[in-house]
Amino acid sequence: MIQAEYINVLRYIYKRLSTTDITWVVTGSLGFALQGMIVEVHDIDIQTDKAGAYLFADLFNEFCVKKVKFKSSGKIQSYFGEFEIEKIKVEVMGDIQKKYKESDNWDSPVDILSQKLLIPCHSMEVPVLNLEYELKAYIKMGRYEKALKIREWLSNRK
Repeated sequence: MIQAEYINVLRYIYKRLSTTDITWVVTGSLGFALQGMIVEVHDIDIQTDKAGAYLFADLFNEFCVKKVKFKSSGKIQSYFGEFEIEKIKVEVMGDIQKKYKESDNWDSPVDILSQKLLIPCHSMEVPVLNLEYELKAYIKMGRYEKALKIREWLSNRK
């Protein structure tokens, strides 16, 4: 069960973003939980494109902790910003790219629209990244422990 404070902040984000043309999805642990996985949620991760990340920053400017800017860890890169809404950390990532283990090349940013699912949640239709896509991405990044949890959940669901 997702804690009420996360649902409240998600609802606030959802209402604001619903009035825009920003293409966005919830990803990470909250995205998993919204799809039924039993995971502990520690923050809200929003994935969008570069323009969406900057528009998100404008819409939620009063909650900004780290301004949106291009950031790379060597394995993952995006237009990244951090916000805090009602003591909940919210991270936005635009045009996220991953460098997979077997290659030195960066993949293309995910086509959010092709991987988006709408999940009913407390009178909202929350966009999330498809868990099948998430599974493949975690495997390619070499994050096998998380990939295994997703695979097990998907297998048990069928």
